Amino acid sequence: MTGVTGTDVASLGKVAVLMGGLSAEREVSLMSGQGVLDALLRQGVDAYAFDPAQRPMSALRGEGFARCFIALHGRYGEDGAVQGALELMGIPYTGSGVMASAICMDKVMTKRLWRADGLPTPDWRLVASAQEAAAAFAALGAPMIVKPAREGSTIGLTKVERADQVAQAYALAATYDPEVLCETFIQGVELTCPVLGEGATAHALPVIRIEAPQGNYDYNNKYFTNDTQYHCPSGLSTDVERHIQALCVAAFQSLGCRGWARVDVLLRARDGAPQLLEINTSPGMTSHSLVPMSARVHGLSYEALCVQLLQATALDNAIDLSGMTPKVPGEVAPA
Repeated sequence: MTGVTGTDVASLGKVAVLMGGLSAEREVSLMSGQGVLDALLRQGVDAYAFDPAQRPMSALRGEGFARCFIALHGRYGEDGAVQGALELMGIPYTGSGVMASAICMDKVMTKRLWRADGLPTPDWRLVASAQEAAAAFAALGAPMIVKPAREGSTIGLTKVERADQVAQAYALAATYDPEVLCETFIQGVELTCPVLGEGATAHALPVIRIEAPQGNYDYNNKYFTNDTQYHCPSGLSTDVERHIQALCVAAFQSLGCRGWARVDVLLRARDGAPQLLEINTSPGMTSHSLVPMSARVHGLSYEALCVQLLQATALDNAIDLSGMTPKVPGEVAPA
């Protein structure tokens, strides 16, 4: 059978759609994964749901899966952990490799690399106590964003306006991660831009402009209400749109990403300067998700996007490790 991209879907083999998992974003991951699974099945792909929270990863090899579509979000799915397990089993997967996934999940490491490469991102402090968060507030000023350094979907995030709010904001973020990021709040237009491909072939899809109720683009407004407005085409001038797209491709390449990602940007109100916020290497694929929305405007259906991403599955190290016998220290190799 030939799919929407002209692919012989039988050549893709048996496919596991990894969904659910152990992170705080489990609920959203299940929705993303079901959407991907249904799309692949409609295209005739031999695809199956696989929840790493309910089954051992080793079952992927035992059951003969040829590749994996990672629809996991957050810890143990987007942070290099699952990617590392798939590397050891030699099963190609969608999205970025182990190192890029780990870096991109860590907002502080992401910002450090972007800053080192001369890419714009808001000022920040990494803190490990309420006292350090208070010092960050004194240095960065109000408003300040306080959020876990390694979490997604705005979980654990607080916008702090006053000094007496800092301790509570820190405590909330620290329930999700001992490393807490304090970041200068940027007043401006909220944008996001998907990037597909790898290296020199990486290219941006259309930019999406986001208008959330009272500017509050939180977990609920992202996934469970219809109050947030998404504009794609963005309504930006052609020059500004192209500048944002080029910046997002540079951000993607700076971190060594591959396959796909979604880059979140703020267009600063006072001077129109774009500021990179974070990057998602396993973006949402729910009915409210933004990569499929941008892809449609680009002329790429949900089904075609899923198949294209599946075609691009890869390994960091394309070496078959399945037949290798580890050498135990002190053991004499057979003659």
